[in-house]
Order: sequence, then C-alpha cells, then structure tokens
Amino acid sequence: MGTDWFRKAYAGSHSPQQEKQRFIGLAIAVAFHVVAIWWLLQFGAVRRQLIEVAPIMVNFITPPPIAKPSKPAEPLRPKSKPITKMPQPIKKTVEAPPVLATKAIEASVPRRASEPAPKQPEAVPVEAPPPPVPLPPAPPAVTLPEFNAAYLDNPPPAYPAQSKRRHEEGKVLLRVYVNAAGAAEKVELHASSGWPRLDHVALETVRSWRFVPAKQGNKAVAAWVIVPINFTVEN
Repeated sequence: MGTDWFRKAYAGSHSPQQEKQRFIGLAIAVAFHVVAIWWLLQFGAVRRQLIEVAPIMVNFITPPPIAKPSKPAEPLRPKSKPITKMPQPIKKTVEAPPVLATKAIEASVPRRASEPAPKQPEAVPVEAPPPPVPLPPAPPAVTLPEFNAAYLDNPPPAYPAQSKRRHEEGKVLLRVYVNAAGAAEKVELHASSGWPRLDHVALETVRSWRFVPAKQGNKAVAAWVIVPINFTVEN
C-alpha cells in the first residue's frame, strides 16, 4: 500500500516529458561508464606489453691495431763511371811572311820654260763705311705757364652771395691754354665743384687773368696748364 502511494505520488509529480529526459540522461551516464572501463582495460594491456619487452644487449667491439708504415726502400744509385780525359789538340803557330817595305817614288814633271806662271787674283779695295750721322740735340724741356706770381696781380673770383648763404663749397679745376704773350686764349672746365654757380664764376674770372708764358729754353711758347680754384665759406 505504501509503494502504490509512492508511485502515484511520483507519477502525479512528473510528466511524461520529464520521464523521457530522465531516461536519456541515465542512458548517457551508463554509456560514459562503459567507455571509461574499456579505455582502462586497453591502457593496462598496452602497459603490460611495454614492460614485457626484452632488454637490448650492447656489445663493444675493439678496433684492430693500426699497423705502422714501413720505411720505403732506398733507390739504387747508379755507379759512377771514371771520366777519361780527351787529348787536347796541339796548336801550330804559323809565322807570317815578312813584309817588305817599298819606297814611294814621286814622279816629278819638269815645267816647260815657255809656260807662264799662273796669275794670282788682285785684291779688290774695300771702301770704309761712312761715319754715323750725329743725332740732333734734344730740345730743351718746356716749363709750364705760371699764374700765381705776385706781379701779375690776378684778382680772386668773387664768392656769389647766394652760394655763400647756402654754404655751397667746392673746388673747380680749369684747363687753360696760355699763348706766348701770356694771355688765356682758351678756358675749359676740367673738374666741376658740384655747383654750377661756382663753376661759372671761376670760368669768367680766369679768362681775364695774365700768365707767365711757358718757356722752352729762353723762348716763350704756348702751352696748357691746370688752374685750381677753391671756394670755402669762412665762419
């Protein structure tokens, strides 16, 4: 009666689906145990085979003794034969025949009395070269004209008032052609002061100056000369 009650209670608490899952799980557990038991049996058989393997015997073989190389036999030397000296030939000296000295005979041909003696060429007189022509004496040096002699009394250029107020300063160089009489025939601007007003005053002033003419020896000659003119504002 107690067992029936347990079956009824168990059947009432589990559905058919749960019964099926429980049966599958039980079958898997049984199969796993069977495989494990089979593997243990196989492992034990393999282990026994490994233990029962016969031992390996090793024999050491000693090598044969090495034979020492024998000395090579010495080659037979050929017996030396005695050297026989050959007789040397006797050299005969042949005497040279004596040389007879012969005297050279000069043949002299007598001249005929009728043949005249050869004439010797007459010496041609050589004229002496003419004496060198003396060079003309060098001309005397030329002295340049002078413009700063005190007796010439040349007035200085007047400083332009406008240039002085503006402090225009500079140096003018004039190229003057002085004739033999001492007058300035040509006056040219050689170098500017930088201020046209100062250059113009210098040109006009020097045109009226008198000069000591250039001289070549004691003779007055015409020549060019450079005349400087300075413009400086004095404080």
